[in-house]
Amino acid sequence: MKKFIIEEDFWSLFPNAKMGVVISHGIDNSLRDTGKYEEMLRQAEEEAHKFLENEEFRSNPVISVWREAFQKFKTKKGARASIEALLKRVRNGNQIGTINPLVDIYNSISLRYGLPCGGEDMDAFVGDMRLTMANGNEAFTPLGNDENDSPYAGEIIYKDDEGAICRCWNWREALRTMLTENTERAFLCIELVDETRIDEFHMALNDLAELISKNLGGTVEIQVVDINNREIPIIV
Repeated sequence: MKKFIIEEDFWSLFPNAKMGVVISHGIDNSLRDTGKYEEMLRQAEEEAHKFLENEEFRSNPVISVWREAFQKFKTKKGARASIEALLKRVRNGNQIGTINPLVDIYNSISLRYGLPCGGEDMDAFVGDMRLTMANGNEAFTPLGNDENDSPYAGEIIYKDDEGAICRCWNWREALRTMLTENTERAFLCIELVDETRIDEFHMALNDLAELISKNLGGTVEIQVVDINNREIPIIV
């Protein structure tokens, strides 16, 4: 059995955080309908403008809450939450391109709800996956690169027994565990640090699970990890 575990060093910084997890088995991520996913992303980009009402980008609550969170742990210079990167593209008029169905789906959910959302191929995990503080020695090859770029000691990361899976919490994903057209078992998560948005958090989780099931088949299961429920099974 493989588990997803959030460790005490994370909870000491973010005791009120919640991680919504959608576990998907038996999906077909090779299904391609580029037009459908492009339309999904364009609609999500339009909806995302509601999170950019303040002219000063960083003063929008969806941005500021994650900037505050990133100040609580060691980060690489310039690292920002994934939702900020997406919203910056929307603000600048740059469309989000299609990648593969799973990535397109979670990007659309992230934009529609203003929450960080990401995903990994569970069959690439080595041992349990953990959200924890890095020791600084974890191997990490980021998407779009072929050189090791280990996290800093004290950086919040997702990791397994092989190395880091995502640096600076949700900033940069690893090449090793990325979602591809061959992915059949996927771990997708939505991250919440703003307790006032719990209703949107649960709606986003339900919509994410529904879109995956409707478009890619297989089975989906929703679980929420918090300080009172720190680990869940992901592959039995």
